[in-house]
Amino acid sequence: MNVASRMLRLGTESAFEVLARAKALERAGREIVHLEIGEPDFDTPAHIKEAAKQALEAGATHYGPSAGLPELREAIAKHVAETRGVPVSPEEVVVTPGAKPIMFFTILALVGEGDEVIYPNPGFPIYESVINFVGGVPVPIPLREESGFGFDLPLFERRVSAKTRLIIINSPENPTGGVLDRRQIERIAAIAAARGIPVLSDEIYRQFLYEGEFVSMLGMPGMREHTILLDGFSKSYAMTGWRLGYGVMPPPLAEHVARLMVNSASCTASFVQLAGLAALQGDQTPVARMVAEFKRRRDLLVDGLNRLPGVRCARPGGAFYVFPNITGTGRPSAEVAERILAEAGVAVLSGTAFGAHGEGYLRLSYANSEANLRLALERMRPVFESLAKR
Repeated sequence: MNVASRMLRLGTESAFEVLARAKALERAGREIVHLEIGEPDFDTPAHIKEAAKQALEAGATHYGPSAGLPELREAIAKHVAETRGVPVSPEEVVVTPGAKPIMFFTILALVGEGDEVIYPNPGFPIYESVINFVGGVPVPIPLREESGFGFDLPLFERRVSAKTRLIIINSPENPTGGVLDRRQIERIAAIAAARGIPVLSDEIYRQFLYEGEFVSMLGMPGMREHTILLDGFSKSYAMTGWRLGYGVMPPPLAEHVARLMVNSASCTASFVQLAGLAALQGDQTPVARMVAEFKRRRDLLVDGLNRLPGVRCARPGGAFYVFPNITGTGRPSAEVAERILAEAGVAVLSGTAFGAHGEGYLRLSYANSEANLRLALERMRPVFESLAKR
C-alpha cells in the first residue's frame, strides 16, 4: 500500500520504542529496570477513580461537546486563573484526549508550508515531528548544560524571522528538567508580543518544581492574546492512561481547535472528564506527596550518577527526569543507552531521542521506586567502568 509522502516526515516518541524492546526482553526472562518512560509510578488517587465509577454508573458514556464538558471547562478556567494569576474564561478552554492533541492541533492550525517554528532542542520529540509533518521548518534553539538548559536568548533573537509563525517553550522541561527563569520568559514574551507571534507554552510539568519560581507565559504583558497554554492530568494526577489534557487559548483559535476535535476524536470521554473534575476540585494532598517523593528520588539518582566514571549530572529544577552528561565515556549516546539495556538490564533513553543537541547525554526517569533506582545505579556501574577503560 502506498502511503502519502507526508507520512515519511512523521517521527515517533522513542520512549515507547525502548519500552517495547524492554518488554520483549522481560518476556524472554530478563529482569529490566524501567527508567525510560515518563510515567508516574503512583496510582491514580482513589477519589478520582471513584468519581469515574460514579460517572459510569450515572450514564456518562455518551458523546459530549467537542470542546469539553461545560463543568470541566469552567473548573479548568478557574484553576488556570488561580495558578497563573490571570483571568480565564471557559470559552478559551478546549479539552482533549491527552495533552498531545493540543500541540498537534495548534501546529496544524497555525503553521503552513514553509512557515518556521522555533522550539527547544533537546526537547519533546513530537514538537519537531509535527512541524515536519505539516510542512513547516523546524528552527531549534539548543538547550545547553552550561546555561542550566535554558533558552539561548541571543541565538533565539537571531533566529526569529518574518517567517516565524510559532514559538514553543516547555518549562519545567522534558528531557533536561531545566526551568526557564523569569528573565528568560519575559524576554521571549517581549519579542513574541512585539511581533505578534503565538507561543505554545507546554506547562505539563508545572507542579513538578523543586526549587525556584514557576513563571507562566500566559501572565506576561501582551501575551494574553498570543499564548496557547498546554496542560493536563497525566503527570500531576498519575492519570497517563486516562488520556485527559487541555489547552487554554484565544477564543478564535479555540474554535479552530474544537473543529479539529470534531474531525478527529469527536470528543473526550465524558466519564474521564468527570474524573478530571474531581481531580481539580478534590484533595490535592496526593499531588504534594508525589512531588515530595520525586524530589527525594531526584537527589538519590543525581548523587549516584555523579559517582559513576565518565558521568556528570546536573541537579534538575523540575519535571521527573535527569539528563546526565556522558561525554566522558567517549561513546555516542545511542551506543551507551543500548549497552546499558543489553548488559545492565536498565532501560534509559539516548539524549538524541530528543534532538541532535541531545548527543552526549542520556535521559533517565526517576518515576520508579527508590529500590529500583538503587538497583539501576548498581547495575550501570560495571558498564561505565568498562567504557572508562577504553
